Amino acid sequence: MDWSYWKTVLLITVWQISASVCYYSVFAATPFFRDAFGLSRFSVGIVVTMVTFGYAVFLLPLGALVDRFGERLTLTLGLVGLATATALVAGAPTYALLLAAVFVLGSLYGTAMPGTNKAVFDNIQPGKQNFAMGIKQVGVTGGSGISALLVTGLAGIVFWQAGFVVATVFGLVVAFGFYVLYPHTSGDGTADYPDFRILLSNRPYVLLTVAGLFLGAALFTTTGYTVLYVEESIGASVAYSGVVLALVQLFGSIGRVVTGWLADTLPGDPRTRIGAILIVQSLAGAGMFVVVALTTTVVGATLAFAVLGFFVLGYTGVYYSVMATLVSADEMGGATAGGQLALTSGALFAPPAFGFLADTVGYRASWLLLAALVVVAAGLLVIVIQTPASVSKPAAMDT
Repeated sequence: MDWSYWKTVLLITVWQISASVCYYSVFAATPFFRDAFGLSRFSVGIVVTMVTFGYAVFLLPLGALVDRFGERLTLTLGLVGLATATALVAGAPTYALLLAAVFVLGSLYGTAMPGTNKAVFDNIQPGKQNFAMGIKQVGVTGGSGISALLVTGLAGIVFWQAGFVVATVFGLVVAFGFYVLYPHTSGDGTADYPDFRILLSNRPYVLLTVAGLFLGAALFTTTGYTVLYVEESIGASVAYSGVVLALVQLFGSIGRVVTGWLADTLPGDPRTRIGAILIVQSLAGAGMFVVVALTTTVVGATLAFAVLGFFVLGYTGVYYSVMATLVSADEMGGATAGGQLALTSGALFAPPAFGFLADTVGYRASWLLLAALVVVAAGLLVIVIQTPASVSKPAAMDT
């Protein structure tokens, strides 16, 4: 692998880390939101829903803009906006304004997946794309892990908004560096907007996005409630709970790299082998939700959440790799936006439902709900890999 490969992967990954530090700071700060604004568990779920709602609303239009104008401009402006919105969240004086600020933050994060996925499949040659995707997706879990340590760690030393301030500065610096260093080779403003009607007629793609609805419900709810659950139910401190969330993200990063490497290395038809990896991850994740529900000790919870992170937070890279076997390269921006919209839409209903069950029945029922959702996703994925493809030249092809 030459220097141009690693330069591209490094730039995309650092951008993704910075964007995710901004976005996931909201998830790490749920205990502080609860204390600062006197929120119930259900109201905390509404905060998570609002940030993901903003993400969902703007994913498709921002995905279209990525295909139209290219990733260099859209990712740069997106990160500047994310950094600014992070500062707004930290300064929100009321619960209503907090909801408005996290909505803006979530909407600007909509540039992330369409832009970075398009960058990978535009610039990385076949046979190396899935590994690059896995590395790039480490930016999501890595950024989330960093935000967990920043927000919960600095809160005990300075004030709870300090992590948001650091995230804001980091985002602005990375945005400038990305714009200067990223090659200006795509998105000259003359390309067409994606035709979403074509994507909707692609049956395996549609089935994959439906599976993504359930996968996203599990993923975003896990990141949104880990700190609060470990503190309240297991009895650990907020700082230690932040460490647990960071471990979830760390093992999620490992899962993304390992599965990306396997997707490039294992023999067989690309869609079948990559889809099979995603099915195994989903079923294993469902099993780990059951383990989390039954674990009561700090050590046991730490280990259970780490393994859960490997599977549940580790499957997004493979999710997009499966998608790349179903659509053409010039559809990747719009297709990614649709796929991410599905993942994010799961976070619109699952966190409040999780919080409601935790308030009325207990956390055990909440974790078992997530296990059931992931099992449904696995069943849909089986249908995806068995359904004939509707494109002759997908974005991801073997060399």
